[in-house]
Amino acid sequence: MTSNELGARMLSYAKTLEDGEEVTTLEFAEQLSLLLFLKMADEYEKLMQCNILPFGSGWSNIADLEADVLETNYNDVLASLATVDGQVGDFFLKSTNKIHQPAFLRRIISDLVGSVDWTALDSSVKGPAFEQLIVRGIETGGSKAGKHFTPRTVISAIVTVMNPGPGDTVCDPTCGTGGFLIGAHGHILNTNAILDPDQRKHLRDEALSGADISQRYQRLSTMNLLMHGLGTMAALPAVSQNDSLSAHPGRYFTMILANPVFGIQSSVESDPDIEVSERVNLASYRDDFWTSTPNKQLNFVQHIKTILAINGRAAVVLPDNVLFEAGAGELIRRNLLAECDVHTILRMPQGVFLTPGTKANVIFFDRKPASETPWTTDVWIYDLRTNKDFTLKQKPLTREDLDNFVACYQSADRSKRVESERFKRFAYDELIKRDKVNLDIKWLKDDSETDGAGLPHPDLLIAEIVEELISVAEELAAAATSVQTGI
Repeated sequence: MTSNELGARMLSYAKTLEDGEEVTTLEFAEQLSLLLFLKMADEYEKLMQCNILPFGSGWSNIADLEADVLETNYNDVLASLATVDGQVGDFFLKSTNKIHQPAFLRRIISDLVGSVDWTALDSSVKGPAFEQLIVRGIETGGSKAGKHFTPRTVISAIVTVMNPGPGDTVCDPTCGTGGFLIGAHGHILNTNAILDPDQRKHLRDEALSGADISQRYQRLSTMNLLMHGLGTMAALPAVSQNDSLSAHPGRYFTMILANPVFGIQSSVESDPDIEVSERVNLASYRDDFWTSTPNKQLNFVQHIKTILAINGRAAVVLPDNVLFEAGAGELIRRNLLAECDVHTILRMPQGVFLTPGTKANVIFFDRKPASETPWTTDVWIYDLRTNKDFTLKQKPLTREDLDNFVACYQSADRSKRVESERFKRFAYDELIKRDKVNLDIKWLKDDSETDGAGLPHPDLLIAEIVEELISVAEELAAAATSVQTGI
């Protein structure tokens, strides 16, 4: 079985439920994660002669049940597992069965989940197949779902220049579907032909960790990592469900790769998957932050700096306002430039992220020890936005579109960088004198501002407008459904 064949099977079940307006594709991916966990735990228990799940709450308790009693028993299994201590309980916490057609649930259990030996199936097959399902769920989930997803072409380029190694500890404090962690894991394996036993153990058990405030995305990222070969059923991937901004985790990491959900609200207030009773004002602050602000992205910049080990490295996707916002934004930029080496900014084009109109940058910085003089000497800015036109469907950003940035970055030796049309160096002394330490710097002539010359092709403009209208329509439909159901 190929990954495309398996992915097509998963998508066919998702489409049936979506067409029947029972659950969305993303909800189905979460429901499938619950069933896959039970099946994979059962396989692991038989293979290793051990117990992963408590007696009476495993795959065998639902695998052969008739449809008329299946739903009740399955609900009992989920409720029981949610009370288990440790990672198993965390995975099943607040889990509920949303497939209320017993006969169809029976088919999923027997024909999709039960017909495959998932433990024996190679991760190169099951990983991409599950990823197909997630991507489809994100694409059809509207802009809210898109906030939790970083395009894999972007992840590939970021991971390539960051070049994580077998000794690194990599964290994504807002991990969504786990793309950065999977990318880092794959890069380490692909660039290190031979790993000794200690390195393999470190990579499996300690090197990668993540967190997400949403229970749904904690489940999705955990299963996505498992399907890609990260962790085992006995030692699950280290993905926790919590608000990263609420406290320091008590651990430091050599590398942070992150794309925090955009928005000015606190992470709890803005997440649709968090119960209203749990939404509190976390415009917080922590004693280890430079300042307090309700801007979530500015708080993530502060949080990431605090959890980086000395000489640890970070690559963070952030919206434009982080580069120019006054007040707390200016204070944070001044401190970041002084206490870290902020060496690179990648200006991302529009039409790349699933949330329409997103203007984002990737900021690369290294944490440094205390010093009386600023650590940043030069900031190199690569402009991939000006006169670049992409849309999600008609002209998507490819990995090749990022190749020049990867080459200019010179990850092996940044002292070999050379300025070019799109890659410019700006000295610290020049930047610190700019109004509000504004790092939103442009130097290329924007052809779209001169008599219409250089405007995107009309087909691309139309496609972009259509994509945004579809997204708006999806959000309006979701809002109408929420009103009708009283959610």
